[in-house]
Amino acid sequence: MPILQIEHKVPDYADWKKAFDSDPINRKKSGVTQYRIYRPAGDPNYVIIDLEFGNMKDAETALAALQKLWGTVQGKVMVNPQTRILDMVESIEL
Repeated sequence: MPILQIEHKVPDYADWKKAFDSDPINRKKSGVTQYRIYRPAGDPNYVIIDLEFGNMKDAETALAALQKLWGTVQGKVMVNPQTRILDMVESIEL
């Protein structure tokens, strides 16, 4: 299962969350099956997002759409996004 992981600074978490919730790339239509949002303890202005996909092609297509979008919002709701596509090889619930 591919996971597109994104992390970046946000000038204001509430403003970023509002933009995220507006869903500008239509996550469901883009193939996202689940997402998680994290903030490091002690840094409320940094986010890490995991977007899960059913296949690698959808993850790559969504990343391209996000990169295009980020060109229009860089510095306004987020700063310097870093990304990676991970391929989950094992997940065990204890």
